[in-house]
Amino acid sequence: MISFENEEEAIRYILENLRVIAVVGMSRSSYKPSHGVPKYLKEHGYRIIPVNPNTEEILGEKCYPDLLSVPEEVEVVEVFRPSEEAPGIVDQAIKKKVKVVWLQLGIINDEAGEKARKAGIIFIQNRCMMIEYQNLHRSYTLSFADEF
Repeated sequence: MISFENEEEAIRYILENLRVIAVVGMSRSSYKPSHGVPKYLKEHGYRIIPVNPNTEEILGEKCYPDLLSVPEEVEVVEVFRPSEEAPGIVDQAIKKKVKVVWLQLGIINDEAGEKARKAGIIFIQNRCMMIEYQNLHRSYTLSFADEF
C-alpha cells in the first residue's frame, strides 16, 4: 500500500493516477449530484461504471446491480449511498481488490474507513471528487500562472 503524508496528497495521487471509477448509487436523474459528479468526471477522461440495481444504463454505460457484478477491474469506488451502507460496500470493495473507496460529500462512516484501511485500501470520506478535481486543476493553473 502507498502511504501519504496527508489526505490532500492521497487525493492528488488518486485523481492523477487512477482512471476507472465504479459509482455505487449513481442516479439516472440529471439534477442529482450522484449523476452530475460522475458525468463531469467522465467528461474529464475517467472511465465511469454505474452501479445501480434499478436501471440498465446511465450515460451510455451499462449498469451493474452491485460492485461484485462489475466484470472489469475497478480502481476507485465512489459512493453515493447513505453512510450506514458504507461498511457493506467496503466489504465488496475488499473482495473486488480496489485501490480506493471514496465516500462523497456528506457521507461519513469511520467503521467503513477502519475496515478499508486494514485491508490496504485508501479511504476518503466526506469529500466530493468533482470539487477536488477542480481544486487540483485550479492549483495547477495558479502555479503555472505564477511562473509568468
